[in-house]
Amino acid sequence: MTRAVLRLLFALPAFCAGLAVLSAGAEEAVSFKDKTITMIIGYAPGGGTDASGRVIAPFLTKHLPGHPTVVVRNMPGADGMTSLNYMLQQTKPDGLSVAMGSSTQVDPINYRKAQVLYDPSKFFYVGGVGRGGDVVVINKMAEKRLLDHSQPPVIMGSIGGWPRSSMQVTAWGIAFLGWNARWVVGYPGTNDVILALEQGEVEMTATGNMFQIQKLIDSGKFDILNQSGSLVNGKFVGRPDFGNAPVFSDRMQGKIADSMGQKAFKYWINVNAMDKWLGLMPDTPAPIVATYREAYAKMAKDPEFIELGQRISEDFGPMSYQDVELLVHALADTPPDVVDYLGAMLAKQGLKVGN
Repeated sequence: MTRAVLRLLFALPAFCAGLAVLSAGAEEAVSFKDKTITMIIGYAPGGGTDASGRVIAPFLTKHLPGHPTVVVRNMPGADGMTSLNYMLQQTKPDGLSVAMGSSTQVDPINYRKAQVLYDPSKFFYVGGVGRGGDVVVINKMAEKRLLDHSQPPVIMGSIGGWPRSSMQVTAWGIAFLGWNARWVVGYPGTNDVILALEQGEVEMTATGNMFQIQKLIDSGKFDILNQSGSLVNGKFVGRPDFGNAPVFSDRMQGKIADSMGQKAFKYWINVNAMDKWLGLMPDTPAPIVATYREAYAKMAKDPEFIELGQRISEDFGPMSYQDVELLVHALADTPPDVVDYLGAMLAKQGLKVGN
């Protein structure tokens, strides 16, 4: 065998490997040129999820390669479950359909119902939108009674009969931090309970609306008792806007001894931190997922995107896909018994499901 042939034989594996790399690179190059992407939103026009989706849509066009047309399709029904069932059954995992969703759709209390066909832990998350967390606002004159059980309890105002997740912070405070508080429920909306707070009907409540929070603080009559914080790089961190107000999960460290209580609290802080998310269906090819995530990361740094988002909410802020995934998978690990635990805790404080 000649030296020339030997050199050729030795060179052939490297040459083939080079071709394989080039081929893989060609397969991974994703472009949406001349394509139309449908963003499916499981809620009616005008709500927070819809508003977030409509802010995101034009920036997907801007940052996805090929600058595709992105159209929004609202598909309300069953608290967002209808839209995700539809996507699972009727769309292809080719990146041309993307879901804009909310915490309700990834809450195991909801998606473990028999009529739900999807498992959110199987989705590929692109990114999300958060509002920086919620705060408990308390009347300064009432604050000194919160830990003094010889005094009348501080009145906590809540929307509806079963408090929203942000307002359930008081239930944990009563159960594990010794808060001297009692519930007044049934307010139809956030504006109503804030008005009740200003008028002295109630003495504390929880909200994430930055405009309302600032108005209350500026009046000089109210303090921020604590904040939920927002998830950043896997850790709950407070907002500088709220000064030294402690993050509630930090205050609860070591306070819950039983394992079911710990699991219930983990469920609560995660579902409370979850807000809006953008996701692709199971089985979407990895290069398409990576392309979407790269586009969203660019979008999150786009000043025009941030400015537009803050027009719908002053505390609008993008979340990374890693943080969204962390929340979703933590929720997926929630045992069914936590619902009973939460119900029992609230019932002990005078509240019952269905009130």
